[in-house]
Amino acid sequence: MKPKPIPSAHPSRSALGQLSDMDLRLLRVFRSVADCGGMAAAELELNIGTSTVSRHIKDLETRLGLVLCRRGRAGFALTAEGQKIYAKTTQLLAATDAFRASVDEIHQRMGGQLQVAVFDKTVSNPQAHIAQAIALFSQRAPDVGLNLHVATLNGIERGVLDGQFHIGIIPGHRNSDTLQYVRLFDENMRLYCAPGHALFGADHSALDWQAVRTLPFAGLGYHSPNLQVSQRLQLTRMATGFDQECIATLILSGQFLGFLPDHYAQSFVGQGQMQAVQPEVFRYDCEFFAIHRRSPLPSRATRAFLACLETAHPTRP
Repeated sequence: MKPKPIPSAHPSRSALGQLSDMDLRLLRVFRSVADCGGMAAAELELNIGTSTVSRHIKDLETRLGLVLCRRGRAGFALTAEGQKIYAKTTQLLAATDAFRASVDEIHQRMGGQLQVAVFDKTVSNPQAHIAQAIALFSQRAPDVGLNLHVATLNGIERGVLDGQFHIGIIPGHRNSDTLQYVRLFDENMRLYCAPGHALFGADHSALDWQAVRTLPFAGLGYHSPNLQVSQRLQLTRMATGFDQECIATLILSGQFLGFLPDHYAQSFVGQGQMQAVQPEVFRYDCEFFAIHRRSPLPSRATRAFLACLETAHPTRP
């Protein structure tokens, strides 16, 4: 007797049908929940109650015929299907925003939402005038909603490439043919140690790169000027961080040397928690760029914000 087939966990035909405005709203809620890491965390972002957020996610799961996330005592997590839907949702909403921007372009107006992502720990850089650019943009484009994000260098590049971000502000480390780069400002990186380290309070005058190579080093764990410099100089990486605050924490342990922006490290130095190691020798400089996709043509709002960035950084070469 032939065994009966096991029913599929998913319907053979899409449960979604035609995409409606409500579907787009549910997808935006889902994206916010995924970005925030849970429904309670997304409550403030969405300005709706957790029970309403939960109902929207359940409605979306019903529409899609899929379980998108697990929630319970173990915490929030996307399912495998949820991760795929999240990726497609990001692409769809970016395309929707691009279409809206194109319509605004036809009408010669600026509106909608502008997504800008900035590499972390730039606000204290005296050479970075991003806040001034935002003030100018707010005057020129009062009807545009500005959304500012902080992300890793690679996260910003990916976000600009897939349309999640319209503009990214990152340290230059490699060029992509699909991105346009506008130079904005510089950042000075110095090598630091902390109390408990053998170099803290010691005489550094005889130190050279050969001596520093033998000491444990903490560096960023993704492609960046930090990674390029540490590899080129053959520093002994013994710890890895994934943003500047992680590197600062590792340095403060007293066990590692690490590079930090001098403006960010200044407060630690002032409190006696860090010391630059022969700063005129153990250093490198970064150039920061505004990046955007070459194609399709950037929206009027994107071009306006880029112009404001250029106006706020007039000394760039």
